[in-house]
Amino acid sequence: MTPDHVAINRDVWDEDAANWVAFGERLWAAQTPEWGSWGAPEAALGMLPEPMEGLDAIELGCGTGYVAGWMARRGARVTAVDVSARQLATARRLAAEHGADITFVEGNAEATGLPEQSFDFAISEYGAAIWCPPGLWLREAWRLLRPGGRLVFLGNHPLVLICSPADGAPCDTALHRPYRGMWGADWTGVEIDPSGVNFNLTFADWMALFAKIGFVVERYHEVYAPEDAVGVRGSVPADWAKHYPFEQVWHLQKTG
Repeated sequence: MTPDHVAINRDVWDEDAANWVAFGERLWAAQTPEWGSWGAPEAALGMLPEPMEGLDAIELGCGTGYVAGWMARRGARVTAVDVSARQLATARRLAAEHGADITFVEGNAEATGLPEQSFDFAISEYGAAIWCPPGLWLREAWRLLRPGGRLVFLGNHPLVLICSPADGAPCDTALHRPYRGMWGADWTGVEIDPSGVNFNLTFADWMALFAKIGFVVERYHEVYAPEDAVGVRGSVPADWAKHYPFEQVWHLQKTG
């Protein structure tokens, strides 16, 4: 694990922020939520409660803030945290344009500094879910949630990591790294899409960590690309993702 992952990933996202503006604008305007690289429908994944009136909700690693916007539209009181000032600038602009009352916090999702037991619901889509060490951000999410609160997060499937070449080329059907002992990958030194430091775990390690922290698993989804998908997204070819899960969604509940 790279000790400077927070600074590295902040710099990556500050530099890349302009490339996500149009994506954020499109999803802020979407009538119904869609998730992940190929826009899995909310009806299939059920990532958000419906309705959310009266709920205190937090997004951990919000980027351009469209998930926070969807939650505000459903009636939640929303806080959204991100480490990138440039991403937050886009999020704040779009929230103002859409009339969404959201509290944006520039900070590290591993240690937000927010009061404990302040939220009923927490979510991360390709935010803290892959850019922060699981043992850190999951403990912070647990601290922030009230007893019985729920956490939902979406990130890369472990198969994507073990099938990804070390040079950052798109994943394929070969095994390029061990599954045992998986922690993630440092992509800062690759020539192809140097996307910072990403984190992931084996299924057994995810389950052991949830139990250690105090989460129970309510549901789990493996996400595939739709049959009409083409091209490469996030270093994952569409043809690969039609046969192998490229994303995973965990639905957790805080115990105690």
